[in-house]
Amino acid sequence: MSSKPLDAAVFDPQMAERVTPDWEKLLTCMQCGTCTATCPTAYAMDYTPRQLWQMLRLGLEEEVLQSQTFWLCTVCKSCQVRCPRGISLTDTMVALKEYATQKGINVPAGLQMLGETVTSHYNISGDNNATRQIWSENLPQIPRGVKPRRRRAQVVYFVGCVSSFYPRVYSIPQAVVQVLERAEVEFTVLGEDEWCCGYPLYVAGMGERMAEIARHNVRQVRRIGAQRVIFTCPSCYYAWSHLYPQWADVTGIEFQHATEFAVELLAADKLALGPVEESVTYHDPCDLGRKSGVYDPPRELLARIPGLEFREMAASRENALCCGGGGDVEIADPTVSIGVAGRRLAQVAETGAAYVASACQQCKRTLQEGARRHKIRVRAIDVMELFWQSVDAAEKGKSSPV
Repeated sequence: MSSKPLDAAVFDPQMAERVTPDWEKLLTCMQCGTCTATCPTAYAMDYTPRQLWQMLRLGLEEEVLQSQTFWLCTVCKSCQVRCPRGISLTDTMVALKEYATQKGINVPAGLQMLGETVTSHYNISGDNNATRQIWSENLPQIPRGVKPRRRRAQVVYFVGCVSSFYPRVYSIPQAVVQVLERAEVEFTVLGEDEWCCGYPLYVAGMGERMAEIARHNVRQVRRIGAQRVIFTCPSCYYAWSHLYPQWADVTGIEFQHATEFAVELLAADKLALGPVEESVTYHDPCDLGRKSGVYDPPRELLARIPGLEFREMAASRENALCCGGGGDVEIADPTVSIGVAGRRLAQVAETGAAYVASACQQCKRTLQEGARRHKIRVRAIDVMELFWQSVDAAEKGKSSPV
């Protein structure tokens, strides 16, 4: 058994400055249990977060590293925003993953495979990266911005791995590119030149592998001459805006979630909206809400859609419960991911809404599967899908006979 606490200096040098002061701050933890009470996966951990911090303070290094606790952290930041001491608890969980990964101690096999897959295939699924635009093949008409011949554009839509390779959510990028085409936005996608944003590596404790990825993706955007990159994936959005500046010069490039960009299009009268007669509640994605501060644009889009009845959940905004799909937990232990989704869907069901909309393709996947497994009658959908339905309804209304 180790007789001294983990030394922050063993972590990656790029993280040391961030980790070290919080390591000392961790010693001020008063064991109030707020982190444990707000953690969506604490029920499945072998040690609760509060117990983990106490073990770290006591220098029980080996016990901590043999634990499954930090591998079940969804990196939702719920504990961190509520900690009365202001300790960067989520960042500490990621740092522990990084330490374990560097030492090769108790790393789940699925996460080791993830690291190899991303670095060799440049995506999380292991598919041929040249097929990144397969989601566009059954569109009624492929927009100009999706066709490979466009090499210069004002806006790049960074699609992300999940939307590119998982059929359940193909409808999200399909909706976005049709909105952009309808609004006559000069945009393009990177296609096979788009690499995984690297965030799945970061939350798996492999952040050092992101440097090459970040530089490559920024180079591709520079090559196209774009001044703006938009995302439907909050994890990609977070990686580009919060992590990429460590490794690449992103000066002069603006980053926006697609819902933020869509609000701008409405403000500029670029689009008309038609009716969508449904009831919907909204699930705040952790990477978009708590971690990036984007709460209002998705709600504004929903509020602008004629005929849409919006029902807010009791736990929303910074208090929203994670869907269970973050932090690579689905890879480490999929039963935990589905369990957390069930808790969130119970809150959805209380609203009586027919749809739960999110602004994240991974949230949609997780909530879809959770609804199926827990037999909850609600449909998961993305805000941009509802937005496209409204845009399309307006166009069809114009051409309808009087």
